[in-house]
Amino acid sequence: MSRPLVVISKCLGFARCRYNGKIIEVGWLEELKSFVELLPVCPEVAIGLGVPRDPISLVLKNGEKRLVQVSTGCDLTEYMRNFSREFLSSLSKVSGFILKSKSPSCGVYDTPVFADLSTGIPVSYGSGLFTQMVFEFFPSLPIVDEKYLTLPENRYEFLKKISCGRI
Repeated sequence: MSRPLVVISKCLGFARCRYNGKIIEVGWLEELKSFVELLPVCPEVAIGLGVPRDPISLVLKNGEKRLVQVSTGCDLTEYMRNFSREFLSSLSKVSGFILKSKSPSCGVYDTPVFADLSTGIPVSYGSGLFTQMVFEFFPSLPIVDEKYLTLPENRYEFLKKISCGRI
C-alpha cells in the first residue's frame, strides 16, 4: 500500500524559498517522512516571485482579500488564484496539507489582513490566498500549519486523519 500524499509548504525544511531567502527547520519532518509522501510547493515562487523578494500581504479592497506586494503595490491576486486552481486541480490522491502559518499565501487561520498597509495594523486574520483555495477544493481533508504539528499528539491525530481517509 502506498503512503498518503501530503502537500507541504516548501519553506518547511525543503528549500530556502521564503521572502527573506531562509528555510524553516522543522524538527518533526524526518519522523513524518517515514509515514507519508510529501509534495513540497511554494506558491509564491510558482507565480514568479524571486528569492529573496519584497514581502507580500493580504489587503482588503472593496470587501475582498487581495494579495499585494507591499513595496510596489502590485496586485498578485489573479496570479495566485490561477496557479492555485491549476495546481490543486492536478492533485488526484492527496490526503492532507501542512502549510506555513501566517503566510499571505499559505497561512491556515492566522494570516494578518490589512485595510491599509501604511498603518501596519491588521483588521482581521484568516487564510492565505492559496490556502483559501485549498479549503474550497478539499473541504474534507485535514489542513494544518507547522505550528499545530509541534505537539506529538497533534502529529498523531494528523496521521490518523490522513490514513483513515484512505481505507
